[in-house]
Parts: sequence; C-alpha cells; structure tokens
Amino acid sequence: MPIPFILGGIAVAAGLVGAKKALDASDKNARARRMNRRAQETFENAKKELLAARDEAGKALENLGQAKVDILHGSVTRFVDTFGKIHHVELADSDGMDELSEFEVNEDTLKEMGELGSLAAKMASGTVEGLAAGGLMAFGAYSAAGLLGTAGTGAAIAGLSGAAATNATLALLGGGTLAAGGLGIAGGTAVLGGLVAGPAIAVMGFMMDSRADKNLDVARSNRAKAREAEEQMKLAGDACRAIGKRADMFRDLISQVDTLFRPLIEKMEAVVKEKGTDYRDYGEEDRKTIAMALATAGAVKAVLDTPILTKEGAVTEESLRAYKKVEAFLPKVEG
Repeated sequence: MPIPFILGGIAVAAGLVGAKKALDASDKNARARRMNRRAQETFENAKKELLAARDEAGKALENLGQAKVDILHGSVTRFVDTFGKIHHVELADSDGMDELSEFEVNEDTLKEMGELGSLAAKMASGTVEGLAAGGLMAFGAYSAAGLLGTAGTGAAIAGLSGAAATNATLALLGGGTLAAGGLGIAGGTAVLGGLVAGPAIAVMGFMMDSRADKNLDVARSNRAKAREAEEQMKLAGDACRAIGKRADMFRDLISQVDTLFRPLIEKMEAVVKEKGTDYRDYGEEDRKTIAMALATAGAVKAVLDTPILTKEGAVTEESLRAYKKVEAFLPKVEG
C-alpha cells in the first residue's frame, strides 16, 4: 500500500478517535452542567422551605409575645390594681381554696405580676428599647419573669434586646439543639451564612477533553453538598414547625384563660365597689369570687413564666407539662 494512503488512514483514524473524545467530553460536561443545575435547585428549594418554616415560627413566637403583653397590660394589671385595694384578705376558709392549691400565689408573685404589667405597658407604648429587633419574639419564647430584671428600687428593667432576641432568632435558624435533631444556635449561625452564600457549587466554564472528568467529579461533589445541606435544612425546618406549633398552643391557652379571667375581675371590681375594701365584710359568694380570681391569676402567671424554648433553641418539655396543668385547671374556674 502506498505510504500516502497509509498516513491518510492513520490521520482519519486519529481524527475519529479525537472526535469520539470530544463527543465524550461534551457529554460529560453536559452531565456536569445538569448535576450542578439540579444541585442548585435542590439547595434553593430547601432554603425556600426553611425560610418559610422559620418565618412562620418567628411569627408564632411574636404572636405569643403579643398575647403575653396584651393580657399583662389588660387583665393582669386590672386584677393587681383591684386586689391591691382589698384589706385583711384571709382565704383559708374560703371556697375555691382547692383551686388555689394548683398554683402558688403569694405577695412576691403579686408584686412580680405588677412589675410585669408595668413592663407590658411600656412594651405596648413602644418605649422598650430593642422591641422591634426581636423583643416580642424573645418575650414569646422565654419566661416573662426571666426577662424581667429588678433594680435596687424594684423598678422593672427590660432585657429584651441584645442576646435574648439574637439567640431566639438564631435558634429558629438552627432549629434546636443537635441532640434534639437540630443545629442549635451555632448551627443557626452556620445556616444563616449558608442561606446567604449557598453551598460551594462551582459554576464554571467547561473545557473539553482533559477537564471533562474533573468537571464531572466536581459536579458530583456539588450534588453531595447540596443533598447534605437539604437534609440539614429539613431538620431545621421540622424543628421550626415544632416551635411554631408550641407557640400557637400557648397563645390559644392564654386566650382561653383570659376569657375566664376577665369576668372574674369584673365581679371583683363590683364587690369592691358595692362592699368596700375590707375583706371581712364580704359574704361567702364574694369571697369565692376573690379566691377564684386569685387562682386564675396564678394560672396566668404559670403560662407567662413557662419558657417554650431552651437557650439552645429546643422546645422545652416543661412547656408541655405546664400547658396540660393549666388546661386541666380551666374547667374548675367559674367565670
């Protein structure tokens, strides 16, 4: 065979091999692009769901915080003012003491309720610094009394800005402690960063041949990162939904208690207006009204004092126990 034909055949074969390599590289690069696109979609969809769950939980906590402010500024303040006018109160032989034994109510409790009422008034008027930056969320998430500092004069000091509100927000992002299946406050910080930056999904210009295998490896790595981020955000989302559910339960409970509390306060006010402020002049029904109002105030205080989140952002077991206790108490209240 003439040499030129041999060389020509070799050139054609080499060209075919080169074309196949180019085709293989193009296919690998196309697969890499699809993997990257799907990885990005996986991450974005998971992020969207987490943000929705976080926003719903945050709103639920804010609503609970507002419900606490409303009952403190309203019914609790009215109760403390009216009860404070009554002298020589002696409930030992009064009807309603069985109900009173459910919750501890003493002078210190009443004083603290008065301070909380003053704090609520400031919150309602917008004079508490940091309220807009997460104060209501913190007020909903944690014990009302726990956010109340007392100076030497006994004046209420609000600790609603700064760390408390920040921790509540980060706990929502993290979705609780690692032990509870979430990421915790530290994880919340990481998720916050991740939501801004996204996973390290490389969007690159794909080169032919020698880079195709590497591009495919990078795409597989991106897919794995996106799936891992998706699982983490699902855990955080589940925890956020649990937080929102518990907050909604407590908000509804406050509404139920207040529905029974307000008529009792009105009866108390009527007793004081008609019979005066000396408890010794009250009849049996009047004394029962006072006892039931005081018992209900104790139930309100229990709800306000029970945190629904730990400092790490997990839903507390304590909150479920308190909820059941107050719920069981409600049928005993005679409005």
